[in-house]
Amino acid sequence: MVEQSELHTDWSLVTDDAGVSRAAELLASGTGPVGIDAERASGFRYGNEAYLVQAHRRGAGTFLFDPIEIERFDPLAEAIGDEEWILHAASQDIPCLDALGLRPSRLFDTELAARLLGYERVGLGAIIESLLGIKLDKAHSAADWSQRPLPESWLEYAALDVALLPDLRDAVLGDLEAQAKTGYAEQEFEAVRTRPEKPKAPEPWRRLSGGHALRTPRALAIARELWLVRDELARSRDVAPGRLIPDASIVVAAAANPRSKGDLAALKTFRGRASRTELDRWWSAILRGKMTEDLPGPKPRDRDAMPHHRGWAQRYPEAAARLAAARVAVEAEAERQGMPAENLLTPEYVRRLAWQPPADRSPEAIALRLRELGAREWQIALTSPLLASAFVGSE
Repeated sequence: MVEQSELHTDWSLVTDDAGVSRAAELLASGTGPVGIDAERASGFRYGNEAYLVQAHRRGAGTFLFDPIEIERFDPLAEAIGDEEWILHAASQDIPCLDALGLRPSRLFDTELAARLLGYERVGLGAIIESLLGIKLDKAHSAADWSQRPLPESWLEYAALDVALLPDLRDAVLGDLEAQAKTGYAEQEFEAVRTRPEKPKAPEPWRRLSGGHALRTPRALAIARELWLVRDELARSRDVAPGRLIPDASIVVAAAANPRSKGDLAALKTFRGRASRTELDRWWSAILRGKMTEDLPGPKPRDRDAMPHHRGWAQRYPEAAARLAAARVAVEAEAERQGMPAENLLTPEYVRRLAWQPPADRSPEAIALRLRELGAREWQIALTSPLLASAFVGSE
């Protein structure tokens, strides 16, 4: 086993547009796919922007791009062109890369491939250790990458992560070929690459963690006003909202419905870095929630929403029976395939099929419905006959 301290990676830090152009020329002269990674400041900053972008290509070297002072990434995008990008857990990085004008034309996701292969651990450090025999120190993975200057040790960490991606990709690809899962992986990679951005929630405040405990319209109104004022302050300061006051504090204050600013200050469970320094702001929001006539009702139900499956056994026994039979069939096939059941077929698709299966229980009808839901062709081929049989058997 090779320790990270025993490795040395040559890298260049790029901090301006001229540097991007020079790095792009070198990357264009390299060979093979390009390892790409991005570091964000989740939990520290308001948004999900990239605060460091790493790229490595054999024959070209490793480059660390600081987006803060870079206006255009077009030369980098053009240099990579249609070459394959290697990312680990690509769905996490694609949005922030896309915001910089960087979007892969082809993708290889080592984390997703590891899931399809049934690896016990799929984190980057774990599979590098297992397949390449290199033990990485992942101490900086949750760091605040927005701070400047970035410590040298952090840059070394970021460079090594991306420099190992081509070798890791080759090792993972070998396992995919050995298990005859290359086709599965290619379809999954393309689904991740082309997945549309989720539409914004019309009432994002309803996503408060623990908000389901608030039962009255007045409590919901107070929670809404607190969430809105916290979001406005967080955006203006470019800080993660939860660093001002956590969701739990909003729920506590809304449920308590304090009578005065002093009562709010006395709530020991109303916590957060700004819970007291911005007390006037929070109290003003609570007052608006107390006085408003615009009282929120229950959370609007999605037109396509179905009841939570935990209650099916009592209220919808036929659907519960279909779901139980479908789960058994999918889990058995997943075990045969050597992968988690959720990668063989998205659990939401299984539930929707069990809740409202096609009138024709044939494999062809099930396949059509799975395709409408968004399942990939390899998933459909493996599961539609099993689900058809399971539904018929359960009835």
